Order: sequence, then structure tokens, then C-alpha cells
Amino acid sequence: MIGQKLEVRQGQGLVITPQLQQAIKLLQLSNLELEEFVEAELERNPLLQRDEPEGEGPDAPQQAETATADGEMSFGDGVGHEAVASMDAGSDDVYGDAAPGERTSDRMTDEAQPGLSDWSSAGKGGQTFEGGDLERPDTHELSLWEHLQAQASSAGFSPADHGIALTLIDATDEGGYLRGELNEFADRLGVPLERIEAVLGVCHGFEPTGVMARSVPECLKLQLIDRNRFDPAMAALLDNLDLLARRDLAGLRKICGVDADDLSDMIAELKALTPRPGAGFGGEPAQTVVPDVHVRADPAGGWRVELNADTLPRLLVDKRYHGLVQAGARSDTEKTFVADCAAQANWLVKSLDQRAKTILKVASEIVRQQDAFLAFGVEFLRPLNLKTVADAISMHESTVSRVTSNKYVATPRGVFELKFFFTAAIQSVDGASTHSAEAVRHRIKTMIDGEGLDGDVLSDDRIVEILKETGIDIARRTVAKYREALRIPSSVERRRMLRTA
Repeated sequence: MIGQKLEVRQGQGLVITPQLQQAIKLLQLSNLELEEFVEAELERNPLLQRDEPEGEGPDAPQQAETATADGEMSFGDGVGHEAVASMDAGSDDVYGDAAPGERTSDRMTDEAQPGLSDWSSAGKGGQTFEGGDLERPDTHELSLWEHLQAQASSAGFSPADHGIALTLIDATDEGGYLRGELNEFADRLGVPLERIEAVLGVCHGFEPTGVMARSVPECLKLQLIDRNRFDPAMAALLDNLDLLARRDLAGLRKICGVDADDLSDMIAELKALTPRPGAGFGGEPAQTVVPDVHVRADPAGGWRVELNADTLPRLLVDKRYHGLVQAGARSDTEKTFVADCAAQANWLVKSLDQRAKTILKVASEIVRQQDAFLAFGVEFLRPLNLKTVADAISMHESTVSRVTSNKYVATPRGVFELKFFFTAAIQSVDGASTHSAEAVRHRIKTMIDGEGLDGDVLSDDRIVEILKETGIDIARRTVAKYREALRIPSSVERRRMLRTA
């Protein structure tokens, strides 16, 4: 029988209010994007103003201010989750109903509460979101650095070598040239110069051909090698480009050992090359990276983690001006506008405060996890993933992912994106511990390097067996992938090479 009836159903769903959506957006903005957003809000909202030093004093208006510029955390080896738990803010600090002009600090609690930091609650009236992600497809034009980073991620690097590659990519200018001395990179990352050179050699195989060269001759050389057109005569020509610039063709013919026709062909080949391999990529011009967080050695031991006050917008809500315009509002439209401005201004002040606390909390846990890298170098990067950090600070993985995107930390070893510190891990046989992928790669290389001593060539399957005997659980295809990343031939090829030798 068909009829109508009323039913009450209970279900769970995450309600995403417009304010919460904007809070999520704020969390993943870089400091440059955040500055643009704040400038737009200052233009739009008459109740907002910057916290300028000259605004302080007895005549300054009554205001509400953020507490983001003073964030600091210091810890040594013995500090755990309790040291950072108090950094969480309650959900009312994101979209609460505080009175205009109320200080954020007046409503903060010392205990961690579910709120904006894990997106576990929302207000009424928003759209329902069940599953999925709030990320939108990225439609911007690919930059050279994004193109190189994507290739580095698929190059089969060990965690340590991947970190080296990312450091070199960050030092590449918009023309595609590597700026900086390799010795400086080696000292900063705590690895031998040969390790830097080996990683750079792999990067020289990236597209576009010639990228990450250190000079114009090297850039042209890489392109000629790719075209199988590099020979001693061409090498001599590249070593004497100053003569070509002066049109000293007679001198070039003598140095290169070629006749006039050959030299003409060689010059034509050079003209067909690209002296600026990175020029064909889009994206914004290279910006100087300004770190969001500073990490410094603590004289008492351990590391001191501080927010960079220069990147944190400090906004004020002018309570006195709000009172004046509220008293002068006559129509319902004017009253609604004033109320909306006050609510939005208070929300933004509190959201900026929450954003800063969340960044500090995540960065502090990453520093705690990767303190060996800071002390000893890139070889000591620990296996780390988003879940480990998220569980340690009671946040959702998606929150940690947003925080670590486009956020940079200045350390004694240089400036790194927070995502730099996440490296792969390999499970042990007993499942109780993990091994760094870099350490496993090094062990594989050591075993293969010792093959020539007794004439026994190890197959990938035999390497798997040996590693499992030492407690490392690894698949054969993973061994093959690591071996290929190390540019080591297969066991069949190595056996043939030994016989030939």
C-alpha cells in the first residue's frame, strides 16, 4: 500500500560552514598568499586595521588583537606529546560568537579540544560534506620547479638523495641554471661532495635537457650529449665560446682541429640549442622564500622552534570605531552590514591566531621527529609520514598535509619546505620496527660492491633472502627498483661483465 509517513533518521556528517571552509583555505595558504588575502580584507572591512607599533599608547583605540607573533616552542630529547598538546584551540575560536573587540586570548583554553585543528565539528547552516576532500583541482600553469620536483619524486632516489635533489632544485633559477657552490650544499647537508655530484648527475637527466647546469657551456654540453653530438672538437668549441663571441673563427679552427665547413656546421648546431632551458615554463617569477618557522639550537640542549613574526599578519578590530558606526546605523541594511563586518573581523583575527598555532604545533613535532637530521645531516632523515605526525599531535592527516604545503622552515642546515622531512620507511620482519629506505639502499649497494671479491653475483631474489635474514622485510621488485635507482645493472649483466673482465 502506498502512503505517506514521517520518519526520524539519525546519521553522522560533517557540516562545513562558509567560515570553516575559509579557515581551511587560510591554513593552506603560503605566507605570500596570506598577505594578499589580508590586504583584500583590510580594503573590504572598515573595522579591521593592522597592529602597527605607532598605534600603541594611551590614545590608541580599544582593540582585539591576535597572539600569533609570539609563538615559540623549545624542547630537548625528553619532551613528548604533552609539550605541544596545549597549543590546540577550541572550536569557538574559529567561528564562535565573541563580542566585537574581545581578545582572542580571553577565550582560549589551555586544554586541547576538537575544533578547527582536526575539522571535527562545524556550525549550523553550512553545506554537508561526507567523505572526499575539500581540495580543488590545480589549474595553474606548471612552473619549472614543480616540473623538476615531480621528476625527482619518480627518479627512485633514496630519502637522503631526494632531499639533496630538492635542495638543488630550490637553488635553480627561472632560466634553469643551478646557483650556488656544490661545496656549500655538501657542508649544509652534511654529506660528501661526491654525493652531491652524483645526485646532480641524475638531475642533469631531467627534462628540459640542459636544466640545472651551472654555466652556459655545461648547459649546451648536456644538450649535445642528449643529441649524441658531443665530441672532442665540440668540447673545445664550448671551452672557447669567448672566441666565438669575438668571431675569431681562425682561432677556433686551430683549437678545434676542424676546417671551415666543419666549424660552420658546429656553430649551426650550437645555435639550435637552448641557452635558457627553463624559459619555456609558466608560473610566477621566482620568489625569495621567506620561512614561516625558525629552528635554532637551544643553548640548554635540543632545538628552539619559533614562528617567524615577519610573516604573521597582526590585525586589530577597532572596538571604538565599531561602537560609533553601530550607533550611527539607521536602516536595517546598515545595521546588518555593521554586524557582518564585526563578525567577519573577529573571525579573521581568531582564525589567524589558530592558523599560527597549528603551524607551530606541526612544525615542532616534525623537528622533534627529525632532530638527528638537524644535528648530523641528511643521511639521518628518519622514516616519517603524515599519519605519524598527525597521531602524535592529535590532528587529522589532511590538516597536517595542508599545514606542510607551501610552508618553509629555516634551520641551521638551510631553508626547507615542511614536506621535505617526510621520507619512506621499510618494515622489519617482526613488524615492530622500521628501517630507513636509505639505509636499505646502502646495504644493497654494499652487498653488490663486494661481488667481485669472490666471483659470486647476487640475484635480486638472493638479496631479498639475505635482507630478510637480517630482519628487513622487502619485496623483490623493491630491490630491483632500488638497484636501478643506484644505476646498478641486473645480475645477468653483472655476471657477463665479470666474465669479460
